[in-house]
Amino acid sequence: MKRLLLLLSLSVTCSFAFPAVPETDNEESLAEEYLKKYYNLKTDGSRQSRKKNSIPFSEKIRQMQEFFGLEVTGKLDADTMKMMKQPRCGVTDVGQYSTFTGRPVWRKKDIRYRILNYTPDIARADVDTAIQKAFKVWSDVTPLTFTRIYDGVSDIEISFGAQVHGDFYPFDGPRGTLAHAYAPGDVIGGDAHFDEDETWTTGSAGFNLFLVAAHEFGHSLGLDHSKIPGALMYPTYSYVNPNAFKLPRDDTNGIQALYGARRDNPTGLAKLTMPTTCEPNIIFDAVTTLRGDILFFKEKNFWRKVPQNLEVRYYLIKSFWPSLPSDIEAAYECQEKDQVLLFKGTQYWALSGSDIVKDFPKSIYKLGFPQTVKRIDAAVNNKETGKTYFFVDDNYWSYDEDKQLMDQTSPRKISADFPGIGQKVHAVFQSNGFLYFFNGPNQYEFSTRTNRVTRQLKNNSWLNC
Repeated sequence: MKRLLLLLSLSVTCSFAFPAVPETDNEESLAEEYLKKYYNLKTDGSRQSRKKNSIPFSEKIRQMQEFFGLEVTGKLDADTMKMMKQPRCGVTDVGQYSTFTGRPVWRKKDIRYRILNYTPDIARADVDTAIQKAFKVWSDVTPLTFTRIYDGVSDIEISFGAQVHGDFYPFDGPRGTLAHAYAPGDVIGGDAHFDEDETWTTGSAGFNLFLVAAHEFGHSLGLDHSKIPGALMYPTYSYVNPNAFKLPRDDTNGIQALYGARRDNPTGLAKLTMPTTCEPNIIFDAVTTLRGDILFFKEKNFWRKVPQNLEVRYYLIKSFWPSLPSDIEAAYECQEKDQVLLFKGTQYWALSGSDIVKDFPKSIYKLGFPQTVKRIDAAVNNKETGKTYFFVDDNYWSYDEDKQLMDQTSPRKISADFPGIGQKVHAVFQSNGFLYFFNGPNQYEFSTRTNRVTRQLKNNSWLNC
């Protein structure tokens, strides 16, 4: 039976929520400890190293603000301090799906698990069901199978315990660390521990065992954390109705990068249903206008918002444009040409109304991008200037539609010319003289006249939510 022996290479404990930093009158000290723990801030502990004009300190705050979709100011504003005090995971923050260092995985397809003990909070049968359902989340999209055993040596051992509970990472009482799990490997590798001081439930009260277990088993299979709000492997806990739960795309991509897809799912993708338009953490792949309408792309689907009609219509991309790919990454409308351009990878397509323009797709390098650019994150045409802005990571390129040339000043930093929207753009479009930037679950209304953010909105604010 696995117990205290812990391999150094598997010693990262991945908690689904971490206790908030203790209350203190010195917010700068609190922030310094937070940034050291989660963003690798290096300081000498002096006030000079963490005051507001300290470049390392300010830059780490910017990274943290960007990660959580806050307004990127580099300052310890109220929203930033509030986020720093939230329960969260003890692992440093990462991008999109991520795997543990060295990519540890199970070298077999059938994984055996064993439940060592039970919480008294819910019936044993409910614990068994929650655990089985949590493993099914991952077996539905991979070749893996999970078999429960009742004695002997298992690959993943599941237990409930409070405070000191048999490893080197004691729990911390209610509403702190909910659980932790270890990467695949021998001895304690793969094991998942749940804090008995929490209130475990099958519903929305307390903490839903299925949701936490599904997250932890992602760690048990080799996944680290995601920065995508709404992803199962996002560091903090949020409730989703278990009966309506579908594994998000980011988690599917991550686990299939380790184990591949199920053979009876030849597309390599989870069989997902489209989230509702009012899902609070929805992140659109691309947004664009089209002859007065607004199109919101998400995976293989899009919503069409007609201004004169309160109804929001939902379609499959293939039902309108059979030759277009799914997962459009960027889109914009050029009204002067009466075209909408759609981007994926290093290719782009042009639409005229509902028709794909002849001789497309074309290479993005024909627009003047260097070979180092492999995809466009977002794009928008500014009707006032005639310039199209292409957003790639934390930079943007300015393209002159009349001259069909990139501006010589490109690329420039997003944060320098569009302050307050963050350092990365997931989608953007223009309406009523404003640019609307989507960054994570947040949307920023940006005035090009005053060059500042005028409002912060939810991503789904245009969809009757």
